[in-house]
Amino acid sequence: MTDAHETAADSSLRTTGGAPPDDGGSSATEAPIPLLEPREGIPPVIADEAALARVIAAFEAGSGPVAVDAERASGYRYGQRAYLVQLRRQGAGTALIDPVACPDLSALGEALSGVEWVLHAATQDLPCLREIGMVPTRLFDTELAGRLAGFPRVGLGAMVEGVLGYVLEKGHSAVDWSTRPLPEPWLRYAALDVELLVDLRDALEKELDRQGKLEWANQEFDAIASAPPPEPRKDPWRRTSGMHKVRRRRQLAVVRELWQTRDRIAQRRDVSPGKVLGDAAIVEAALAVPANVHALAALNGFGHRMSKRQLEQWQAAVDRAKALSEAQLPQPGQPVTGPPPPRAWADKDPVAAARLSAARTGVSALAERLGMPQENLITPDTVRRVCWEPPAVVDAESVVAALAGYGARPWQVELVTPVLVEALSVKEA
Repeated sequence: MTDAHETAADSSLRTTGGAPPDDGGSSATEAPIPLLEPREGIPPVIADEAALARVIAAFEAGSGPVAVDAERASGYRYGQRAYLVQLRRQGAGTALIDPVACPDLSALGEALSGVEWVLHAATQDLPCLREIGMVPTRLFDTELAGRLAGFPRVGLGAMVEGVLGYVLEKGHSAVDWSTRPLPEPWLRYAALDVELLVDLRDALEKELDRQGKLEWANQEFDAIASAPPPEPRKDPWRRTSGMHKVRRRRQLAVVRELWQTRDRIAQRRDVSPGKVLGDAAIVEAALAVPANVHALAALNGFGHRMSKRQLEQWQAAVDRAKALSEAQLPQPGQPVTGPPPPRAWADKDPVAAARLSAARTGVSALAERLGMPQENLITPDTVRRVCWEPPAVVDAESVVAALAGYGARPWQVELVTPVLVEALSVKEA
């Protein structure tokens, strides 16, 4: 370890432009230090079972938390699978694992069971890690810790610079990580992403403890680690960009047929759906409902670069939508299971609108006093649900039960209950 790395590991919270307001910590005036190389150099990529077995043994024998990161090929490949997994642990160093060559990392996950995993923006990486058998039982999310501590910028680069005083090179974050072999500069970038992650975790833990928020953070981390995999999204085609322009049910059917056709092709070719056909083209075709291939080819997104065979497959999707009976056409909107959009509350239920306005004001003021984003204090959806259908008898006990029923953590319930009890007592303005 170099002197600079020892300084990073042992330093108190720095304030190089990224610390929380009124942090009370030391003021670091020196310029941030570029972090150019991993301390032990770029490790070889693990791509066979024998090398993986050695890594598993080394990380199982290591000590302390383990830094974990994953790289996906969003925008290039179908789905969100991991194409590189990076780990670092004291006593084991850094490992770069190719999950294409080693698709089952469950043995590694088991070896690290009970160990605290340090991730940045954990909910982004956990789904692709789960696919390859890596599921943490304990975790520390440095991005979420930064939010709770009141940092204005919580990207990994900003946090490492603001807290530890090092600059990470971030030029390869959006590259095609399915590329093989991976270029050396990309591997350097990937290794550096976990280089100081545990150091960052330690500094943020101290800062959260100083602010009296460490227990809140631990409850949040436990909730992430124990959360079940998300349910598959219903009618994902409805999330096509530009859908607000599509009004008629027949046009909605065109969007659905084109989206589903595109998805099948993208999955078969293992490419991002946007590379097969853009959302704008799908919406354009839905609005026009072209009568034939010639009319389709005249639309934006179906230009001269598209082959006749491709045009015919998209027109076939449009024709399938045109052939559906009225009963088979999709409904204009998805069934609403929660409250209506807040903009409609004043007309539908003015008293509920007044409750929501008071609750939002109170939550905003409380979040500002605590130095954290409102959505981390309590989710906006929870506030809306409680305000739309409040308990029959509004008191602390009933509001506590309602918040807990919507999944709020104990620290959130304790802080937000007095605000909501007051807001739910508001009558129409």
